[in-house]
Amino acid sequence: MSAPLLGGNDLLVLDTSVLGFITNPRGGDAAAACKAWLRTVLDSGIRVVLPEMADYELRRELLRADKLAGLAALDALKAQLIFVPINTAMMRMAAELWAQMRKQGRPTAPDTALDADVILAAQTLVAARAMACNPVIATENVGHLARMVAAHRWDTLRV
Repeated sequence: MSAPLLGGNDLLVLDTSVLGFITNPRGGDAAAACKAWLRTVLDSGIRVVLPEMADYELRRELLRADKLAGLAALDALKAQLIFVPINTAMMRMAAELWAQMRKQGRPTAPDTALDADVILAAQTLVAARAMACNPVIATENVGHLARMVAAHRWDTLRV
């Protein structure tokens, strides 16, 4: 199978796992590879989004662990990318996606969970529609997200 190609009309959305690699100052080979991949994507002119849901998920863990360098890196990255805040349309779509997944018998989280995956998918879909582009999520959690929106492992996406 060939690697998915990103094009000029794609909107690339970074999931929490990818943000973690990019903002980790001591992440080893995987983090270095992810940072280099992001530089290549940005240099190609692809629009890259930092969604508020992923920012929240990573930020809470960095705060809990007192990882100040990671927080600084996340804030610096936020200034470089397109930050997409959560809005009412996104939360309404998230509720629809949540209900759809359960009606299909394929939930992405327990019924009592907030379910960040459906919120991230909704953010992606609404933002891409507003910008008239094709949504693609770069993640390590393809299984849940790909049920709702195009999602690929970050290290398989090429420009």
